[in-house]
Amino acid sequence: MVSVTPKARNIEITAEGLQEDLARLEIQKQALERELAAVTAHLGSVQRALSALQALMPESVPSAPAARPADVVAQVPATVAPAPVPSADEAEDGAGDGDRAEDGSGPDGSKSYGKLTEQILAYFADAGNTDVRARDVASALGRDTDSGSINAVRSTLDRLVGQSRVRRVGRGLYRAAKR
Repeated sequence: MVSVTPKARNIEITAEGLQEDLARLEIQKQALERELAAVTAHLGSVQRALSALQALMPESVPSAPAARPADVVAQVPATVAPAPVPSADEAEDGAGDGDRAEDGSGPDGSKSYGKLTEQILAYFADAGNTDVRARDVASALGRDTDSGSINAVRSTLDRLVGQSRVRRVGRGLYRAAKR
């Protein structure tokens, strides 16, 4: 029979505790890295949207080299509407990468939207009169991998609610708008 001294037992207990802490901290580090990546992506899309909006404001001072000069904005006739600026979700989905015509309409003259918006509208067309959560929509679209993707779906749903294309029927519940 081997007797273990109290000091040796305390060292074993401390080592086990540190092993558990290490495993927990590694999991926490991975979660924080995913969250940082989502925040970084969102930050980039917000910066692009803000610079596009600043370029459209006639009294703004151009903050980026791609911004339009104030004299070019002043020469645009008042009857011409400015080109639509993609939302952060649409910019993130690549809606500004040539998917949209110059005047904001599709090839057949109909309004063109970002890929995420179109996917959500198609989902609600199939869902019918069912109440769904944003997480369910994200899961159906294969965008439930991290909180940033789910939040992009939530933001798009909120924008569609504002446009009366989707209805909010309860806290966190959405339904296709009646036509």
